[in-house]
Formats: sequence, C-alpha cells, structure tokens
Amino acid sequence: MNIKEIVKQKYGEIALQDKSVNMSSCCGAGNCSTEVYNIMSDDYGQLKGYNPDADLGLGCGLPTQFAGIEKGNVVIDLGSGAGNDCFVARHETGETGKVIGIDFTPAMIEKARINAEKLEFNNVEFRLGDIEQMPVSANTADVIVSNCVLNLVPNKDAVFKDIVRVLKPGGHFCISDVVLSGTLPKALQKDAEMYAGCVSGAIQKEVYLELIASNGFQDIKIHKEKSIYIPDDILCKYLSQDEIDAFRSGITGIFSITVSAKKPVVSNTCMPGSGCC
Repeated sequence: MNIKEIVKQKYGEIALQDKSVNMSSCCGAGNCSTEVYNIMSDDYGQLKGYNPDADLGLGCGLPTQFAGIEKGNVVIDLGSGAGNDCFVARHETGETGKVIGIDFTPAMIEKARINAEKLEFNNVEFRLGDIEQMPVSANTADVIVSNCVLNLVPNKDAVFKDIVRVLKPGGHFCISDVVLSGTLPKALQKDAEMYAGCVSGAIQKEVYLELIASNGFQDIKIHKEKSIYIPDDILCKYLSQDEIDAFRSGITGIFSITVSAKKPVVSNTCMPGSGCC
C-alpha cells in the first residue's frame, strides 16, 4: 500500500474519532499520549465563524487567522477535513464570497457536507479530490488555505505547482504545516503511521521555503512558528530510551509554521497574444 492509500485509510478512521483522541496524538494518527493533551493543534475558540462540530483537532496552526480573507473572496481549503477552516473562512468572505473545501477522504467529505447543511451555508461546498490535481479551474481562487496537510503529500512540489495554477494573478496562500530542523531518527522516518501523523512526512524548513520560492511565489512571510514536542510515551513506540535521550539532546527540531506567499500579478512566462513576444 502506498503512502497516499495509507493516509486516506487512516483519515477515514480519524473522521470517526473523538476530537480528544485526535488532539492527544500526532494529527489523530494513533499512539495517543497521556503526557500532554494538545500536541499540535491551536485553539480556534477566539476565531469568528468557528464551529466545534467541524473541529477534529487535526491542525497545527491557524492559517485563516493570517490569510487576509476579504469580503467576496473565493477561498479554497486544501485538505478540508470536517470543514473547520472552511467555516472560519466563510465568516470572513461573507455571503457574497465562496469557499471550496477539497479532501480525498470520502468520510471527511461526508462529514463536512453534513456540517455545512446544518449551518445552512449555501456558498460552502466540498469536493472529493487530490490536492496535487485540484478539481478546480485555473485562476479561480483569491486565497488558498491549508492546515497541516501538505506534509502528508509525498510530492509537495506538485501541490505548490497546482496552487500556482488555481490562484488568480495576485492571489495568495496561507498554510500551516509541519517542518523539520535536523534529521529525524530512522524509525520515525520509516513508520507509515507517523507519516499519517504529520511527522515523518515533514521536510526541512529550508527546503519547504525553497519549494515555495522556486514555484515563483513572492512576498514569502512566516507569520508564526512554534516547536512541537512529541511526548516520550509516543516516542517509546519507535525508539529505545537511549535513542529518545539522544533525540532530545540533539539538534533535531519539529516545528509548525504558518507561511503565506503571493502569486505574481504578471507571470514570468510570455504568453501568445500578450504583446511581450
């Protein structure tokens, strides 16, 4: 079974779990901790539009808080889950805007649609699809948000390329994600469940930011960065005590970052009929 199928299967299970289980584990992927309650997710309680029924405790930041969404915007949420960030975005864009959530897990799509129907939102929709090839036309979105999802995708470059395609010229994204400083122990790197748990699929922070820049985005800004502490009672599933001690004393760090960047208004590519060639 490849990584995508593992993630899809795992998140189908997570859709049915209690929020407290998800928040005491790594993105809900099991190995729950009794040492701390909230490992990754931030508190949405202060954000307008927040709906507790849609919060599965799977995020690692608050991308909508920094996304600069305006009234009437078209907003797309990558890996929309039960709709949490979509409903916050809908408050910002209002009735004249539109919010599209994309997720490749059918159970999540079903859960999100039920939540939207309960809230009677007619301008929020959820589409089943892969964020490497979004079921959305080019130049559609004013803003794209995502919360702790790109680290689950093996080909992150493909996602950023599709973000370029789908954003309108001058549009921007705001993404919360997990990144690394230093090298994870091999046992964590190889474990499929820790991949689904947003940890072993993370890449180096510098590489992540370079992917954004190499795809032509401008005005790259990190709005928030926080260290993520993986408790010993999770690490002991993968590492010996000596390995845990070495991991704690080493230079490896796991971080959540919330980063934004803008698609240029004018593409560097000369298009036929544009007068530049």
